[in-house]
Amino acid sequence: MRTGVAQNVPISVQVTGEVAPGIADYAERRVRSALRYAHEPVLHARVRVQRHGDPAVARPITAQANLDVNGRIVRVQVAGSVATEALDLLRDRLQHRLEHIARRRKRGAVVEPHEWRHGGEPAHRPSYFPRPPDQCEVVRHKSFTLARCDVDEAVFEMEVMDYDFHLFTELGSEQDSVLYRTPDGYRLAQVDPHPAELAEHFTPVTVSERPPPVLTTVEAAERLGTLGLPFLFYLDGERGRSAVLYRRYDGHYGLITPAE
Repeated sequence: MRTGVAQNVPISVQVTGEVAPGIADYAERRVRSALRYAHEPVLHARVRVQRHGDPAVARPITAQANLDVNGRIVRVQVAGSVATEALDLLRDRLQHRLEHIARRRKRGAVVEPHEWRHGGEPAHRPSYFPRPPDQCEVVRHKSFTLARCDVDEAVFEMEVMDYDFHLFTELGSEQDSVLYRTPDGYRLAQVDPHPAELAEHFTPVTVSERPPPVLTTVEAAERLGTLGLPFLFYLDGERGRSAVLYRRYDGHYGLITPAE
């Protein structure tokens, strides 16, 4: 994307909490400077800068950017000790993400091992608010038709959206599946694991041979709080479908279920 064109992209900035004066303008400048690395036209950008009110949070500033890149949403989120640091990290991570998307589009479906890893990225993810488990509630429930795709496309979607996991229907096995990261690479969990039935893919991934536990939402919340996990993939015993209960950065829980 040409620099001149990037200057015309509409960018909306929302600032919440006590931050230094002029942060909205700084946020717009930093995000706009990364737009020239987009492989397709950026139609709109939305930036949020939020300061957490709890003084115990080590990196209280969360910065998030959502870009509409010719109809595809690209999302990046980071945390910093001060707003300018968070926005500098946001800009660098956004450039890195856009460059990788451009390279992958040129190359096609092939995803090389550790292609998406960027030195230092995990350390800049926002911290979870340390809310006691007995105070945690499911405050958001999203239900949608799961995308049918192979592992390569699932990796691409998860990384473009900067998610910790991605719930989808694996193309070859037709199984509800969740893709996530481990220190050793990508891992896949399925409702009824059949690794041999996965559609052809190029991204190295290990497959859990254990089916998810059958739980109610209440039981899943109790297990998530007890084990301190970032998310829990389980089979909803009441609906007979998969579900993911995840920990939000405000310490509460969110629930994702497939649409019927």
